[in-house]
Amino acid sequence: MIDVDVVIVSYNSRDELRACVEPLARLENVRAIVVDNASQDGSLASIADLRVEAIPLETNAGFAHGCNRGLRAGDARYVLFLNPDAVIEQDGLASLIAELDRNPAAGAVAPRIVHADDTIDYSIRRFPRLRSTYAQALFLHRVFPKATWTDEVVREPGAYAERSSPDWVSGACILARRSLLEELGGFDEGFFMYCEDIDLCRRIRDAGYDIVFEPSAQIVHEGGASAPRASMLPILAASRLRYAEKHRGKLTGTLERMGIALGALTHIVVSRGGSAMRAGHGRALRLAVFPSSAKS
Repeated sequence: MIDVDVVIVSYNSRDELRACVEPLARLENVRAIVVDNASQDGSLASIADLRVEAIPLETNAGFAHGCNRGLRAGDARYVLFLNPDAVIEQDGLASLIAELDRNPAAGAVAPRIVHADDTIDYSIRRFPRLRSTYAQALFLHRVFPKATWTDEVVREPGAYAERSSPDWVSGACILARRSLLEELGGFDEGFFMYCEDIDLCRRIRDAGYDIVFEPSAQIVHEGGASAPRASMLPILAASRLRYAEKHRGKLTGTLERMGIALGALTHIVVSRGGSAMRAGHGRALRLAVFPSSAKS
């Protein structure tokens, strides 16, 4: 009996994909589903000998689209969405399953995430707020690093040692009930990348379910392997704007747009990432000020 469908969306992930899939392919109660978003590096060839359902896509329609394709390919009662540069072992997966088994109020559960050097990946988050958007635009999160109003990321190490109910959790690894995902229509494919996990958690909570952080389950996440950060900045800006307009109303959406534009401008001025990063912030600024430029 298959308890969990593990959906892994890969994009030029050949170097990390096998380490992610191999432990899962050995588990009898798991169906590993790899959706490949038109990779150019032969990602699927690296796992061709493993017990896995591979779904090669001809075009990259985004991370959310890939997740939904994987969701539709299975029928297990639980679905784990896992990044291709993350590794979860049997015990960690069992802890996540046990949480949903014993807690009918939970719609989704996420593990403690660490980097390869065992440092914490700060995966517990607060929902986006205008004050944090503007605080980060003005670098106030560096002036007041422990203030909850300056940052959406929970950076207190003690928070990662205790079971909790955060606003939302990183989509790098999240286990959810299939029945709830189907009720919600899966991920919103209007998010090409970024904020699709915030949106899903928001809709899970709006449906009356809890989001649980379970530190007894742990994964190792390399992170940031799929694309240069500079190239992602305008995509991140577009996704944050979409989320604000969808969940927080027209006025807040407009104020969020102004905050994102301000943040892009200040980062252009003080960016330490060289010309590539300044160009990325410049494209994000253009998108925030001239929304129609996103289509050009």
